[in-house]
Amino acid sequence: MATPLNILIVEDSQDDADLVLHELRNAGYEVKWKRVQTEAEYLAALEEQPEVVLCDYKLPLFNGVRALDLLRARSKDIPFILISGTVGEETAVEAVKRGATDYLLKDRIVRLGTAVRRALQEVAETAQRRKLEAQFIEAQKMEVIGQLAGGVAHDFNNILMTIMGYNDLIAQSVGQDSPLQEHTAEIRLASERAAGLTRQLLVFSRKETVAPVVLDLNEVVKDHEKMLRRVVGETVEMTILPGAHEGRIKADAGYIGQVLMNLAVNARDAMPSGGRLTIATGTFLNGQNGSRKFPDAPPGECVVLSVSDTGTGMSDEVKAHLFEAFFTTKPRGKGTGLGLATCQTIVQHSGGHIAVESAPGKGTTFRIYFPGVDQPAETHRQPSQKEEAPRGAETLLVVEDEPAVRHLACSILKTHGYEVLPASNGQEALHVASEHHGSQIRLVVTDVIMPLMDGKVMAEWLRATYPDLGILFTSGYTDEALAPHGVLEEGVEFLSKPYSPATLLCKVREMLDH
Repeated sequence: MATPLNILIVEDSQDDADLVLHELRNAGYEVKWKRVQTEAEYLAALEEQPEVVLCDYKLPLFNGVRALDLLRARSKDIPFILISGTVGEETAVEAVKRGATDYLLKDRIVRLGTAVRRALQEVAETAQRRKLEAQFIEAQKMEVIGQLAGGVAHDFNNILMTIMGYNDLIAQSVGQDSPLQEHTAEIRLASERAAGLTRQLLVFSRKETVAPVVLDLNEVVKDHEKMLRRVVGETVEMTILPGAHEGRIKADAGYIGQVLMNLAVNARDAMPSGGRLTIATGTFLNGQNGSRKFPDAPPGECVVLSVSDTGTGMSDEVKAHLFEAFFTTKPRGKGTGLGLATCQTIVQHSGGHIAVESAPGKGTTFRIYFPGVDQPAETHRQPSQKEEAPRGAETLLVVEDEPAVRHLACSILKTHGYEVLPASNGQEALHVASEHHGSQIRLVVTDVIMPLMDGKVMAEWLRATYPDLGILFTSGYTDEALAPHGVLEEGVEFLSKPYSPATLLCKVREMLDH
């Protein structure tokens, strides 16, 4: 079967052009061609992106060197083969130095097919090499961003936790009718937005902790409905269509909420004058191997989450870059370009696949396919700030190197009846534990990253002496020793910073009761 080939012939003789075409057809090419002989014609023809330029060295109104210079000035990676009956070897070599791919004498035109094949192969290899170089540069950039995000997030989340923690304590101490309630609500909202931005960086750089549990996707969507309606605003009509059957997946509930939030925000921004947003869930059986209805989705029982809008839609060019980090079509200051990259990373953590359907003016639909789980769903409910937090009287060891966070955590726990022993690092915690002669220490609440001795090493030392001691790790991002792949091992208890007083108290009580 002939190979299609689109060529541009720069030649004043039709007979010579016919000879070129004859040789290419003999070499197995199905040729689409155009012949030009002036500079203006040549420049216009280059805009049509020919695959190869075959150029005579001498023309009455033009010449091969000028044609070569014009092509290379436009940085076009189009093979340029010089053909002539009069060019000397010295002139031909000089043309190659200036960027010509090859040169042929007309009395040896039989080499043309081989020369074209080699030239096209070189173009393909150059394109592949540039693609690999771009991927390598992108990987290096992401590694640097990941390292920067991890370092900044550890400190920033400690600051956010202090702000959010004391803000919640103020909100609890004033009456519900106090004007301060409105102020504390705004502080919490701003803090949560800041925490969300940090979390997106951490998720994308794979330094955030994922704590998967079995979830009913219908319930997850229902739990986030109120927040999503607030995000999309009154100009967007939001409809939720839960699946007829319970769809259970294994994922981190908080991060599935993050996916919903990011997709809802994008949908809202794509409908500046209002529109419809539809969030639906469902289940289906995706066959094995060649029988799969959706080849990119996980095989077997699948749970699907779809988010559709009636917005402006996207072109194929935009869709090609959609999940790249920092790619955004929004105006400066309106988007970070991390939302969809974060969604893809979260979905991949859960073993799923995310796909998009969109066209300009026809809206957008994101579909996320999760592998179904045949296990009972685990209850997962965040404690309300208005609920009465659980109390206790046990002795706890709180290990935290950031003074403000340590003081906050100790104050929260003491206020709710616990005896608290503070320590600023792992070494000090071991000393405090060995010197304590009161009631038995039941639980250690410890940061992971600390100077002198980190929380993981300290926990191993403590458990060697107190095998029944509970350990609750906290951190602003995942320590590689604690979760090498960003997913916690079975039995590891973890509380991600920034956490609220109610969350801390509920988690502590839950661990003590078990």
